[in-house]
Amino acid sequence: MEKWELLGIHLKVLVSKSHSFTTDSLLLAHFSAPRRAEPCADLGTGTAVIPLLWCGRASPGPILALELQPEAARMATRTVEANGLSQRITVLQADAREFKRHLPHQALGLVACNPPYFSAGTGLPSANPARAQARQAESLTLLDLALAARYGLKFGGRLCLCLPVHRLAEAVCLFSAQRLEPKRIRLVQQSPQKEPYLFLLECRLGAKPGLKAEPVLCIRREDGGYTREMQEIYGDYTENALNIPCD
Repeated sequence: MEKWELLGIHLKVLVSKSHSFTTDSLLLAHFSAPRRAEPCADLGTGTAVIPLLWCGRASPGPILALELQPEAARMATRTVEANGLSQRITVLQADAREFKRHLPHQALGLVACNPPYFSAGTGLPSANPARAQARQAESLTLLDLALAARYGLKFGGRLCLCLPVHRLAEAVCLFSAQRLEPKRIRLVQQSPQKEPYLFLLECRLGAKPGLKAEPVLCIRREDGGYTREMQEIYGDYTENALNIPCD
């Protein structure tokens, strides 16, 4: 069953049991905020939450949103149309691994991706086929992502992504080897009592080594309420959006 999820007064996204989004997508949209008029791409866009938030909070250039799964791509298209953003966001039902067919060459300022969280053969498989494809790396490995970003980004362009902390060393080594130098990182934890579960990473094509670690982002206070920073980041979104569980 499909339904509309409110992200704010003027934004809504079409979701279903198989195709939804999590707090991680909201955090990545904020972390990767595009510059004014910057051409962007979101690889594995799902129902286009990240492009939607980019347009709601920034003034990016044209956005290309690629989604492998036909049903999710259909829902993303409906979301874009319902928000009156068809002139700014182009949704393609396409495989990001075929990047030479779908991405402009060395023309993008920003590529974002919330990639499958588990490498092939690891992690508990989901009983839901759509979620399994989105969570397991058979559909998009980190090397696939690096090659696509390197092809589409202009020199100095940014790749922003989020992954579980246990893949941090793997990601830093792989992207650096592909000339996508890690430049900015932020760890995320659910509460002060818990260890970080997620990292947000920004890499730049052709940059010199030098990684800046930003303060850890804590989602909830000890009493269970949202931290001041989370309230500031998502203050213009509904409480409904903040209550979506993390992966």
